[in-house]
Amino acid sequence: MSIQNDLYVLLPELILAVGAMALLLVGAVRGDKSAGTLTMLSVVLIAASAYVTMVTGDGGAFHGAFVMDSFARFTKAVILWSSAACVLMAHQFFSLEKSERFELPVLIVLASLGMSLMVSANNFIALYMGLELQSLALYVLAAFNRESVRSSEAGLKYFVLGSLSSGMMLYGISMIYGFTGTLDFQGVAHVIVQNGVSIGLIFGLVFLLAGLAFKISAVPFHMWTPDVYEGSPTPITAFLATASKVASLALVLRAVVVPFPGAIHQWQQIIIVISAASMALGAFAAIGQSNIKRLMAYSSIGHMGYALLGLAAGTQAGLRGVLFYLAFYSLTNIGVFACIQAMRRGGKPVENISDLAGLARTRPALAFAFMAMMLSLSGLPPLAGILAKAFIFLAALEAHLYVLAVFGVLTSVVGAYYYLRIVKVMYFDEPAEPFDRDMGWAVGAIATIATVFTVAFVLRIDLLMNYAGTAAQALLK
Repeated sequence: MSIQNDLYVLLPELILAVGAMALLLVGAVRGDKSAGTLTMLSVVLIAASAYVTMVTGDGGAFHGAFVMDSFARFTKAVILWSSAACVLMAHQFFSLEKSERFELPVLIVLASLGMSLMVSANNFIALYMGLELQSLALYVLAAFNRESVRSSEAGLKYFVLGSLSSGMMLYGISMIYGFTGTLDFQGVAHVIVQNGVSIGLIFGLVFLLAGLAFKISAVPFHMWTPDVYEGSPTPITAFLATASKVASLALVLRAVVVPFPGAIHQWQQIIIVISAASMALGAFAAIGQSNIKRLMAYSSIGHMGYALLGLAAGTQAGLRGVLFYLAFYSLTNIGVFACIQAMRRGGKPVENISDLAGLARTRPALAFAFMAMMLSLSGLPPLAGILAKAFIFLAALEAHLYVLAVFGVLTSVVGAYYYLRIVKVMYFDEPAEPFDRDMGWAVGAIATIATVFTVAFVLRIDLLMNYAGTAAQALLK
C-alpha cells in the first residue's frame, strides 16, 4: 500500500491538521484581533474537509489502521456540520462577552480532527490516538472562560475524570492485546472465531466499554456531565453535546461491532444494562432541574441510553436506527443550544427555566423554535424525534428485546414531562423580562435550520434512512 494512497484516504484529516497549524501561526502573529478572521477560515476548513470526505472513495490507510467507508462518511458529515455550527456560535458568544481569543476556533478544529480520526479508526492504537486528540482539546475548551469559576471547575472535573476513563480503556486494550496478540479490529475478530472468548478477553472488553461509556456519558460513568454542561460556555456545551457525543458513540459502534462479532452475547449484556440505566436516570433525574443546561445534560444521558438500545439489538436494523438517531440528535440539540444562547438579558446570559416564562408573548419565533425541538426530543409526533425513537424500538423488538423496548417507551413517557414543562412555561406562564433582541445572525440561522429539519424532515425521511442503512451495512461487512 503506497504512501500516496494513505494520504489520499486521510486527506480530510490532513486538511484539518495542516489548516489548524496555519491558523495557529496566524493567531500567534496577529493576536486576538484575528479571532473573527480565524473563525471564518475555520468554517471554510471544516466545510472543505466535509466535501473531501463525501467524494473520497472507500479505502484503508497505514496497513488498515484507518479506513474510509460509508460509515465513516456518514458520521463525519454529522460531526463536521455540528463543529461548523459551534464555531459560529462560539464566535457570537465570546464577541458579546468581549472576551474573544484566537485559540478557540483552532481548538475546535483540532477536536474535530480527533473526532474524524476516531470514527475511521480500525485499530486500537489509532482509536486511542484519535480519542485523546479530541479529549485534550475538549478539556481546554470546557475551561475556556478563565474569568468564570464554574468554567474552570468544569474543565478540571472533565480532565480528572477523563484521565481516569482513559486509563481504564488503555488497561482494557492491553488485556485484549494480551489475549489475542493483535490490535487490529479484524485480527481480534479472527482470533475470537478461532479460539473463542476467554475470561481475560471478557475482562478487557469490560474495561474498554467502561472507558468508552464515559465519553458518551452513559450510566454509571455520567457523573461529570451535569457540572461540565452547566459550567462550560454555552457554545462549548453545544459542542460537547453534539459533535463529541456523535463521534464517541460512532466509535463505540465500530469498536464493538467490528472486532467482537463473535462475542456478541458478552457485550450485548453490558450494553443492555448501560442502556436501561441511562434511560432511567435521564428520565427521572432531569425532572427536578431548574437550570436548563443541567436539564439538557440529563436529557443527553437519556438519549445515549436510547441510542445504545439500537446497538444492543446487534442487527443491521439496530445500527441503522442508531445512525439515524445520531443525525436527529445532533441537529436538534444544536438548535436547542442556539436557543439557549439567545437567552440574554442586559448583555448577560441567563440559564434558568423560569427565565423562559411567557416567551411566546415576547419572542414568539424563538418560543416556537424552542417548542418544536423540545417536543421532538420528547418523541411526540409528527416531529422527527418520534421516527428516531420508533426505529430504535422496532429494532429492539425484532431482536426480541421486548422488556428493554417497553422500558424505553415508559422512560420516554416520563421524560416527556420535563420537555412539556418548558413548553408550558413559555406559553402559559406570566411573561418575565424580555430577552435581548440581538441574538446574532449565526445563532438565528442555526436555530432556523434546526427547526425546519425538526418540523419538515419527516416529509423526506427516506433520504436519511437510505444513507444510514448504507453506513450500517458497511460496518457489518
